Amino acid sequence: MTGHREAQLFVVDPITRLRPAKDSSVALMQAAQRAGLAVWACTQADLSTAATADGAHRPRAWAQPLHLAEMAATPEGWTVPDPWVEAGEPRELPLDHFRWIWMRKDPPVDEAYLYATQLLEMAEAVGVRVLNRPAALRAWNEKLGALRFSHRMAPSMVSARVEQLAAFAAGHEEVVLKPLAGRAGQGVVRATAAAPGLKALLELVTLQETLPVMVQAFLPGVSAGDKRILLVDGEPLGAVNRLPKEGEFRSNLALGGAPVAAELSDTELHICAELAPVLRAEGLFFVGIDVIDGRLSEINVTSPTGVREVERLGRLPLADQIIERLLVS
Repeated sequence: MTGHREAQLFVVDPITRLRPAKDSSVALMQAAQRAGLAVWACTQADLSTAATADGAHRPRAWAQPLHLAEMAATPEGWTVPDPWVEAGEPRELPLDHFRWIWMRKDPPVDEAYLYATQLLEMAEAVGVRVLNRPAALRAWNEKLGALRFSHRMAPSMVSARVEQLAAFAAGHEEVVLKPLAGRAGQGVVRATAAAPGLKALLELVTLQETLPVMVQAFLPGVSAGDKRILLVDGEPLGAVNRLPKEGEFRSNLALGGAPVAAELSDTELHICAELAPVLRAEGLFFVGIDVIDGRLSEINVTSPTGVREVERLGRLPLADQIIERLLVS
């Protein structure tokens, strides 16, 4: 490997779209900087390949060096300096200039995202560690992946067939419909088996039986919160409970859910212990799992969030702990 092994590259959405008071990627960048590492950023569109003198193709990136201002936590949130980041002149660099690359582009996991993971696999081939592993990002749909541990979940089904979905709903009275490509609670629908428009709704969400969706038995315990647990190299390092706002069953922070400090129950610790060896084997270094009333809901692998809330509410230097784990792993 060539270049500066102390550098980290973050593949993210455009810097101007990041929200420093909320974004876990920014927290990780700041922690990497505090650890003495050079921090660079690019978008997935900045990844490319170029031929070397021997005719072989090597992956590259058009990246910017960043210097990030420190931020202070308050009971109400984070104090964000203006400017919160200074970006240097972009440079085209081979990806083996970096020892670590964080793939933190937000979903959707679309065609462009999949190609980006394939380019990042070329970086893995020349010794760069990519977080999370590109092959696992492709293989682990955040809802379908949880089905590997279906005994830990609420009763669930995945299908594109209206009759199958309707029969499942009839067996559980009240259900939740989840689009497989959805994120942050978007498109999640609560329905009852007795609703007169249920089949029409199922036709709509399955695009006339062409697109599978997940249907799950509704868990009334969601009113007490949806817990986000952050696992680093398989170990739970922090958690935050998200309470749905009044009149809403979805508790995602992006939809107005209120974060509160949280501890882990014995059941949640057992879930984490069961997932840990699988996550490590798959190269899923940083993962956020969602647990409702002791039941596993999702396994978030693309760009898990919650670091800022855990740090502020739990008074834990979580981002620093994540970077420390990475440096010794």
